[in-house]
Amino acid sequence: MKSVITGSGIGIPKNVVRNDMLTKLMDTSDEWIQQRSGVQERHYAEAGQSSADLGMLAAQDALTAANKTTADIDAVIFATMTPAYYFPGNGPIVQAKMGFPEIPTFDIRQQCSGFLYGLDLADSLLKSGKFNRILLIGADSHTPLMPWHRGWEITFGHDREITPEEYEFNTRFRHLTVLFGDGAGAMVIERSENGERGFLHSRLFTNGSNIEALYMKGGSRTRPWIEPEQLVNGDLIPIMEGRGVFKEAVSRMPGAVRTVCSEAGVQLEEVDLVLSHQANLRIVEAVQKQLGLPPEKVPHNIERYGNTTSGTLPILFHECLTDGRIQPGMLICFTALGSGLHWGAALYRT
Repeated sequence: MKSVITGSGIGIPKNVVRNDMLTKLMDTSDEWIQQRSGVQERHYAEAGQSSADLGMLAAQDALTAANKTTADIDAVIFATMTPAYYFPGNGPIVQAKMGFPEIPTFDIRQQCSGFLYGLDLADSLLKSGKFNRILLIGADSHTPLMPWHRGWEITFGHDREITPEEYEFNTRFRHLTVLFGDGAGAMVIERSENGERGFLHSRLFTNGSNIEALYMKGGSRTRPWIEPEQLVNGDLIPIMEGRGVFKEAVSRMPGAVRTVCSEAGVQLEEVDLVLSHQANLRIVEAVQKQLGLPPEKVPHNIERYGNTTSGTLPILFHECLTDGRIQPGMLICFTALGSGLHWGAALYRT
């Protein structure tokens, strides 16, 4: 028995924000952003459009592609680091709004590697025999983490002048805010006895010894939970030590790909596509070079979406499937690294 992807879909906000639009908010340029990240544009959700809403768009498309309805799904797994509410997670929102039966929902939070962890969880639950069909969603809405009180509404076409103080404040965080976009992807995954097709093997890892390389302040460590000074100082904007994260990503992800191939008895050269988390084009290119693979085997779309965290892997998979880069019988390797640090890889035969 294997777990097989029978349908996929994406949920992308309509608002396209190009690099030149961000120059109104901070000291940056299209050249500066592309040189460091490869990002040319990203999509921003509407005000009030949460990661759950984006996830439901992707979920509906995935159900349609799989020719299934909500009644056919036994469980939902939702990966995100930006839930609509601090609690509960997005699973119950999806269950109620999409009209699922009272099935179990799992909310997981491994940040940029969330969807990869979700693939492993779905595969394990299906192989256990407990469920026959699972809907897996990865979605994130990063815009609420940005300092929207500092003029960011300009990116939606609101015509106003940004103050020098706002401009200076936003420039402090440009290394982060230029990277991220909002988006979602989803897959229907089913138990199947159909020969060699399906998930072959996966390996996941966690090392929490350097959490502060990529994290966000706040939470139950602080009393009170939030203070006004945190908003003023920008303490609730994520913190990233870029060079350290880059170093981890370009070693951990290729290492996980090699490990999963070795344990599955597969030569790296047999892999047709490596779908890597779209954190930064420089990271994707470094992973490709570390693995010694040609560029066409390590596709990317970060230039059009930015980093959508849990959304990157399913969005990239869906695009490659839709445009024909993924064909039946191909060997695909998913890999990601996220805050925690969490990372790993999974092999899948289409």
